[in-house]
Amino acid sequence: MSALPGKRIQSILNYVQVANSDQTLQTHSLYVFADFQGNTGGYGYKAREAVTRDPRPVTIQPIAIPAITVDELKEMTDNFSMKSLIGEGSYGRVYYGILKSGKAAAIKKLDSSKQPEQEFLAQVSMVSRLKDENVVQLLGYCVDGSLRFLAYEYASNGSLHDRLHGKKGVKGAQPGPVLSWTQRVKIAYGAAKGLEYLHKKAHPHIIHRDIKSSNLLLFDDDVAKIADFDLSNQAPDATARLHSTRVLGTFGYHAPEYAMTGTLSSKSDVYSFGVILLELLTGRKPVDHTLPRGQQSLVTWVLLLFNISYSPYLHNNICFTCNITIVDCIGQPQN
Repeated sequence: MSALPGKRIQSILNYVQVANSDQTLQTHSLYVFADFQGNTGGYGYKAREAVTRDPRPVTIQPIAIPAITVDELKEMTDNFSMKSLIGEGSYGRVYYGILKSGKAAAIKKLDSSKQPEQEFLAQVSMVSRLKDENVVQLLGYCVDGSLRFLAYEYASNGSLHDRLHGKKGVKGAQPGPVLSWTQRVKIAYGAAKGLEYLHKKAHPHIIHRDIKSSNLLLFDDDVAKIADFDLSNQAPDATARLHSTRVLGTFGYHAPEYAMTGTLSSKSDVYSFGVILLELLTGRKPVDHTLPRGQQSLVTWVLLLFNISYSPYLHNNICFTCNITIVDCIGQPQN
């Protein structure tokens, strides 16, 4: 590979920033940076991680956000009523509530876990200190016996997946208003900035492991923020992670080498980010089983065509030709 993931992210940041500042939006080539080697057949595999637990005690740094009691959470969510339920993710249910500070919050009630409390608090401590405008902020937490809650800032405009494809998990859900090219560029730039922060500026550096359009939340003025990375993968000491073998990532966003070998690195996130860029440019899902065989995988389809069709909704609203150059990352399948 010719460039490190960090350099790829920086390159796309520089490129998209120039595109975003150009009011005429003339001809641009949008570089999709994501490591991709070999054939796309890796989509059929499940990526897993096995890490050995370190028996040494976990050191907890000060937690930079307030603790919230269960009673306060019950009051905020009307006792976790269905009326307050706004979603269900891979790690638990999410409820809407207003914190004492007056901020709207997405309150995640985590599924039961055997993870030691000290380990969980160490991870909360680390995540509580993440401060970036393109990473969803953790506002509060609660630990009460086996109960664990996390309160994140609330995204009033939902996720990029909701906007492009309709609300996830809701039968018959329709996409939101069509995004203009300017909006798409801004969202791509925000996602790249957030990923750059996690990979290069956060201490310790963070690998998200599940970058996808439903984990890219949209706020006012089309500000995009990365959300929903699994705390159990973010222990201050890598050896303090959960020892169990666990499925990671999401079908359609896996880098093939990651899916086949289980090797984790920032490159896996960058590949997934490249899939999001293709979603933004085409309006297609990463995997769409309603399409004919050979066209169901977005990445495979793009590689076979090598010429992408941008969203037809954009055609009448823009005065430029958008050329996509797949560099280094989503390369042609090897023979």
